[in-house]
Amino acid sequence: MATPQSVPRRATPRSADRLDRDRQAAPQVFERLRGMIISLELPPGSPLSRAALATQFGVSSTPIRDALMRLEEEGLVDVFPQYATVVSQVDVRRAQQAHFLRQAVELEIVRMLALRHDRAFTAELAATIARQQHYAKAGDFEKFMAADNEFHSQLYAAADKQDIWSLVRSRSGHIDRLRRLHLPSPGKAQDIVRHHKLIAKAIGAGEPDEAQKHLRTHLSGTLSELAAIRARYPEYLSN
Repeated sequence: MATPQSVPRRATPRSADRLDRDRQAAPQVFERLRGMIISLELPPGSPLSRAALATQFGVSSTPIRDALMRLEEEGLVDVFPQYATVVSQVDVRRAQQAHFLRQAVELEIVRMLALRHDRAFTAELAATIARQQHYAKAGDFEKFMAADNEFHSQLYAAADKQDIWSLVRSRSGHIDRLRRLHLPSPGKAQDIVRHHKLIAKAIGAGEPDEAQKHLRTHLSGTLSELAAIRARYPEYLSN
């Protein structure tokens, strides 16, 4: 079983700052709750009280309802009408499908970028990797994951495929939670940084085959350890 130090096990959200009143409330509530679910601050099985969330974020029940509906669409919460709303277990099948989608898209993106051979872009990637390396050394997994997402979003942006990144991200909640469960494993964060460096190097050197090889290795790491993750967190995973 996991220790409290490796994975948060809080059943209620932390005290959050009030929302930006110049922006719509529901998308903000959605993003904050989604982030807490992905980071496992709200682990599988956590109850979500609509009244408590409305108080938490200082909003009416309508934005809370809309945010929970979006989370339900992504499979991140289970809604039992007239009874309860809880954070869902990690659906392994959905995680595998999200991995397939992301790998198929990103293999083409890194090939495209390597053929373009843009050294200025690889310098931007290097700056992101440096931040990620800093967070890895500090053991700050939440900022590490944010930098990891930034690295990949930069790939999509450079290929002018930002809308596809939004699609991929909306399908990645389950695989992202598996990655968060796997991240505290010894050497995992360092492996991710190393893979990012190899991908960036291949793009900068104009080596599309190498870029694809390193990306495939990078994205397959968590699912290759699925049995170990399931053994450690059996209550978090479904099927």
